[in-house]
Amino acid sequence: MTTLSPSLPDTPCYLNGEYTPLKDAKISVMDRGFIFGDGVYEVVPAYGGRLFRFEQHMARLERSLAELRIPNPMTRTEWQAVALKLVAAHAQSTAAPAGGGNQLVYIQVSRGVAMRDHPMLPGLAPTVFVMANTMKLPSAQQREAGVACVTADDFRWEKAHIKSTSLLGAVFARQISVDAGAVETVMFRGEHLSEAASSNVWIVKDGKVLGPPKDNLVLEGIRFGLIEEICRAAGIPFELRRITRAEVLAADELLLSSATKEVLPVTLLDGQPVGHGLEKGKPGPIYAKLYAQYQRAKQA
Repeated sequence: MTTLSPSLPDTPCYLNGEYTPLKDAKISVMDRGFIFGDGVYEVVPAYGGRLFRFEQHMARLERSLAELRIPNPMTRTEWQAVALKLVAAHAQSTAAPAGGGNQLVYIQVSRGVAMRDHPMLPGLAPTVFVMANTMKLPSAQQREAGVACVTADDFRWEKAHIKSTSLLGAVFARQISVDAGAVETVMFRGEHLSEAASSNVWIVKDGKVLGPPKDNLVLEGIRFGLIEEICRAAGIPFELRRITRAEVLAADELLLSSATKEVLPVTLLDGQPVGHGLEKGKPGPIYAKLYAQYQRAKQA
């Protein structure tokens, strides 16, 4: 039985110095990003045509490239120019709302093209790909009621701090939640919280926001810095440290953060309501404060 591939849109993308319709973009089958997943990526939100936390995303891209020993093919100014051009073009081609609506700019850099061999071959020209897509934010119902998540052991590699295109572990982890009818998979390394398949995870206990430390076991989401800034401005205690499974299960609130989720409350974990007392199974007051401040940050 032949399965037809879905058709790709005519919206423009950037590939190795040229702008071309996404449906016409091609790379070599010997690209190391295709053969090995030997590359990195970034996803930058754009609200109303404005890139959000662009400098922070570029800093993380630079860290990931350095870890893989891939030379950065462009300056931040050049990355910004490409991103803004694609945001404007995507808004025009999709008849987006005034200002461009909400978009995501996807940036990918692979080591380049070479015959298949495992070592990090020097001197290759990196393959550079950028596209803009419409961003789908959580629904009003998800924000009002919260979402369901499931837990699993974190079976991925121990260099999770690199935003690598080698995402098969994340694909498996996300499918666990899909099969369970949940929004995300909250993962643990042993008895300690790491992150979700494509989100960072936070708990709230006694009014304090807690998250895992920034190390090689967790991808430092851009919202790490943003949530810390919001907490500081709102007078909410904030701490990064090892968090046990027992602490997650006993949390007053459980939150997800990512570019697309922004900040999102988890109200059901493995079929059990999150929290205690009257607020059990409902989005909590700290989430409400963080979400409100997040929206203000988008407008700043």
